[in-house]
Amino acid sequence: MMKYNGILFSGKKIATLTLATALSMPLFAAEFITIGTGGVTGTYYPTGGAICRLVNQYKKETKIRCSVESTGGSVYNVNTIKNGELDFGTVQSDVVYQAYNGIKQFEGNKIEKIRSVMAIYPELFTLVARKDANIKNIMDIKGKRINLGNPGSGNEATALALFDVLGIKKSDLAFAGALKAAEMPDGIRDNKIDGYFYMVGHPTANIKDASNSVDVNIVPIAGPKVDAFVKANPYFAQADVPGGLYKGNDEPTPTFGVKAVLIASTDVSDTAVYTVVKAILENFDEFKTLHPAYAHITKESLLDGLSAPLHEGAKKYYKEAGLLK
Repeated sequence: MMKYNGILFSGKKIATLTLATALSMPLFAAEFITIGTGGVTGTYYPTGGAICRLVNQYKKETKIRCSVESTGGSVYNVNTIKNGELDFGTVQSDVVYQAYNGIKQFEGNKIEKIRSVMAIYPELFTLVARKDANIKNIMDIKGKRINLGNPGSGNEATALALFDVLGIKKSDLAFAGALKAAEMPDGIRDNKIDGYFYMVGHPTANIKDASNSVDVNIVPIAGPKVDAFVKANPYFAQADVPGGLYKGNDEPTPTFGVKAVLIASTDVSDTAVYTVVKAILENFDEFKTLHPAYAHITKESLLDGLSAPLHEGAKKYYKEAGLLK
């Protein structure tokens, strides 16, 4: 005889109880995955939502449940994946490179557990300025109120790296802002800032909101020093913000950019990562309609601009799809 929850049972009854408990448990427990993104008015947040929407179409079969979380952006996502608080994250390719190699802002903090899943779309480093601030080129930001991005964002990291090359100090600005992406259009509309930097896929609701509220310029980020900066960093490429996307900005504007990369932790199962990649690739035409920033991507371009090794789960699907030898 043995006591269980204050009740005496015979050995046979205990065996029966144990069997009944085992039978009442699901055969396959669901695996929950979370994608860290960025501000809700940027492109990362709807990208995470688009991915989860496709993954969750198959949740009955795969037992994988996907959810999205608005976060502080690239650097935050990388550090939170390192700490085991996020499974996936959307991150600028330059931040992925620096984190995986333990350089620049990650000096002494090499994050070897991050793995690439796919490079989704190009992001361009964009300077949005009030027209009345008279900012015609990147050097005109001296003495102005400029938002660099919230701490822990790839935005801020890229702005400060560019400043080093251009010889600009934060103290050269009248005000160096740390607003989150979602707060920047209000900041420029309410005349609390003269301009803001934003590494983002275009078009974006964020800049549309700003340009529909006040007259703004997309400011060129170009010149010999910018050329040298791009050349020295293999994850950057020069490109134009297309004209006609935002009110009052009809001509293309030169700048540079990176790729928005979906990364995962090595702690995430191969099955979960395989499921995410398969859900996107097998519904690729639908995926491309879920945000204008995806209009020109191809299945092959998903493997361009990766700056950390592929996750084994992603590698498995790409091989099956004939995209990777």
